[in-house]
Amino acid sequence: MTSPNPAHARISIVGAGPGGLTCARVLQQRGIAVTVYDRDAGPDARDQGGTLDLHADNGQIALREAGLLDEFLQLARPEGQEMRQMDPSGTITSHQMPEPGELFKPEIDRGQLRDLLLNSLQPGTVRWGHGLDRVGGPSKGPRLLHFSDDTTVETDLVIGADGAFSRVRPAISPAVPEYSGISFLEAWFSDVEARHPDIADLVGQGGAHAADGERGLFAQRNSDDRIRVYLIQRVPADWIVASGLTAADTGAIRALLLERYARWSPRMRQMISNNEGPYVDRPIFALPAPHHWEHSPTVTLLGDAAHLMPPLGVGVNLAMLDASDLALALADAATVGDAVHTYEKTMLARSAEMSLALEGGAEHLLATTFPDFSDDEPLR
Repeated sequence: MTSPNPAHARISIVGAGPGGLTCARVLQQRGIAVTVYDRDAGPDARDQGGTLDLHADNGQIALREAGLLDEFLQLARPEGQEMRQMDPSGTITSHQMPEPGELFKPEIDRGQLRDLLLNSLQPGTVRWGHGLDRVGGPSKGPRLLHFSDDTTVETDLVIGADGAFSRVRPAISPAVPEYSGISFLEAWFSDVEARHPDIADLVGQGGAHAADGERGLFAQRNSDDRIRVYLIQRVPADWIVASGLTAADTGAIRALLLERYARWSPRMRQMISNNEGPYVDRPIFALPAPHHWEHSPTVTLLGDAAHLMPPLGVGVNLAMLDASDLALALADAATVGDAVHTYEKTMLARSAEMSLALEGGAEHLLATTFPDFSDDEPLR
């Protein structure tokens, strides 16, 4: 099959996260039709997670290409660039405050960013309730998307923006994510100034990290007077079940955590014991580094589907930059295959360098020195 011109191609993005939606927005800005498929029943089907910082040298570049940078800056929280390093007693050992007017990496809630991107798309762009089972069809195309409801869609290009456990990735790569040995346990706090003033004081307006070499935590200020805390441990991926518990056993998990963090100060342990509702288990996975695949003119990947790395400040930013680069390549190329080749040449080199630099980096989350831990919590 001859690769079609992008303006006449059937382009399908799998995954309506920041990467997939950014790619769709930049394509539509340049007059190229695209459809996004997502397994969620709708945009409000689940919690979208915590806060993200979008960097001027990648994430914000993508938003500028999408024509959304000014709207982003109106929503973003520059004060969220504050970062605190603490010891287990709660003493601040390092404190980074943004300069007045600094906008290098302002924070925005993941849900706000997703809404900004979703609302910028043409009506009907996203097809909700379409969980992908697999990608079929010959490498040269056309490809066939097989969905969990037994429907299929024929397409000329499949863009896998469906995260860590991508259903698109097996069409071009046998790589699977590997457990890093480090796991997060997420805890939520709302109305913090009134209900949790001491925790609010500890965290400040941005993020706060503490660790003792064996365990740690990272707290993020979100909008609407909320804070999320990620308890960081070196444990087996199934540590909750191995302890004879389930994720719903909040009280028993809390007791176990308080035992493990027994040497931390009572003030710090509030972020373990005073959470509202159940904890959320988030083991940290990463793809082998570097991750490459043989070029296909009909399938490509972006973001975590292409280069899943530890959460050390690059995830969403790289996904959005990937998305913008791919969309611009499609807008400028004579054929879809040419565009994919151009995009992958840049993206694979960039992600290889970054993934090798961060390989094994999840261990840094337990270090007592301040890590660059300011981007996103691990989500699909």
